[in-house]
Formats: sequence, C-alpha cells, structure tokens
Amino acid sequence: MTRYQRQTMLPEIGEAGQQRLSRSRVLVVGAGGLSATLLPLLAGAGVGFIRLYDGDSVELHNLHRQTLFGVDDVGQPKALCAQRALAQRNPECVVEAHPHRLSASQLPDALAGIDLVVDAADNFAITYQLSDECYPRGLPLICASVLGRKGYVGGFCGGAPGYRALFPQLPAAAGNCNTAGVMGPAVATLGAMQAQMALSQLLQLTPSPLGCMIHCDFVDWHLRQFRFDDAPEPEEPAIPFIDRAMLTAEDCIVELRSPEEAPESVAERVERILPPQIAAWQAPTDRRIVLVCASGMRAAQAAEKLAGRGITRLALMAANTL
Repeated sequence: MTRYQRQTMLPEIGEAGQQRLSRSRVLVVGAGGLSATLLPLLAGAGVGFIRLYDGDSVELHNLHRQTLFGVDDVGQPKALCAQRALAQRNPECVVEAHPHRLSASQLPDALAGIDLVVDAADNFAITYQLSDECYPRGLPLICASVLGRKGYVGGFCGGAPGYRALFPQLPAAAGNCNTAGVMGPAVATLGAMQAQMALSQLLQLTPSPLGCMIHCDFVDWHLRQFRFDDAPEPEEPAIPFIDRAMLTAEDCIVELRSPEEAPESVAERVERILPPQIAAWQAPTDRRIVLVCASGMRAAQAAEKLAGRGITRLALMAANTL
C-alpha cells in the first residue's frame, strides 16, 4: 500500500476504498487531450482495469495538450502509446488497448464487465451513443468537452438522468479543436475533473458526482456548478446512431454530404440529398431511413424534419466516428 499511502490516509478512502479501486473496471473512450491527464490519474490512483478505445495516431500538433505522448510517439496509435505510458507509471493497472474507434455495434462488448464509463472523445455523436447505452444499464457516465478556453464536465446515468435529459438534441452547429483551437491547460483541467468525478463515483463518495454539471470558463475566470438530479428524460424515443455493421439490405441510406465532401459514401447504394432538399424529399414509408453526415449534426437535423412529418423509422450515422 506504500504507493497509495497519501490517498489511503483520507478517512473516506482508507484501505477498503483502495481495494475497491483495485477491483474497479473503467471504460475510457478517447486517448487525446482529456485522457492525457485523466488516464495517469486513474492509473495512479490504483484503478485495476482500464479498457481504452481510440482510433487516431499521435500527430505533432497534438503534443501541446496531449502530454501523455512525446515526439517519439508521433505516427503511432494513441491507444498503444497510452498503454505503454501507463504501464511505466503503474504496472498494477491493466490497460486493455483497442487502437480503433468505438462504433455503435461494438458498444455491448465494450461495456461488458465495466463499472464506469468515461467519455473523453469530445465528440457529440459518441457522447449520445454512450449515454443511450449506459442509461438503461445503470452505468455511470462521466463526460467532458473543451473548446478554446471553456468547457464542462458532468456525471450522467447510473441512477442520474442521461445526457439527453439536459441536451435532448444534437447542437445545430459546433466547433472542434481542429477548427476553433484549444488551450492545453483548459483541457488538462477538465481531464483532471473527469478523473476526480470518476474516482469519487467508484469510491461511492458523497455527494455523488452523478447529476452534477460544472462549467469552466477560463476567459472570464469563473466556474458554475448546478445539479440536475430531477431533470426529466425526453418523452420521445431517441433516434439511434448506427454503424456499417448495423445496416441492412432494406435500408434507405441518405447521404447528406456533397460529392465534393464525400466522394465515397458509407455504402454502395445511397441517395444523395443535401440538407436543404430534405423538406421536399418524398421519403419511403416502408423502409428504415439512415441519414449520414460527417459528425451526425446534419443527420440529426434532417431526422427532426422527417420525424415532424410522421416518419419514425430513422437512424443516424456519423461518418467521422466510423
């Protein structure tokens, strides 16, 4: 217990809490900026098992904020680099690395035997998928997102409301690190807060981090916290995200991206219909309609218009997450 001595001195943790952490199994989705701080803190605290998914490789422009990696890691899969780095920090923590993106059809296997899920992908489509799977299973989900010098962290599911209780629909538009930029310390701060929330939930500390949202603003220098324990779940069933493995021969696949944006779509037989044309499109009523775009946002907006016309057999695909 020498490694965890300063932690077990806390009366709310002690040896019993440390043993609880050693038996804990955590799924982490994303090995980028948030995880650069999150993962060493989870492993350092003595979490016994981490299942990690990330399909990207380390690039030079990652290094200013993804401090788990070094120059020698450039070009290598992030998940495998993170696995090596954590093994050096705490070999008692078993890291099961999956160097590919976690898609909808893989979620049941990814969640098998897991006690808590951390969404560190900073991708709306993945967040909704994780929440939709964690909520009925009663699995706690810790989410965070950062852009520029602002971000949030929150605890969902596991007895608390799901992500859709606060955000029923995908946003109409949103930037990302590639288009709007981000500061490394802001990312590290939110990653550390994710780790604290995750460890507090695994240790069953009170008050629970589930049902709590914290907004961090490093522009105007303030933090705002609120609880949403009683937020109602949406009455309408969620339109699911799917992946290629979940397509059927009967599906009507609608590609919302232009040929210039996506010369090759997710399947051979697709209808290309740009978002402004959806309102006038005569959609089939006897087939499931699968709406495809890059992030899922345009697909969600098109699905909302079709649902308003009484079309209920809908699914979404975010091509950038496949």
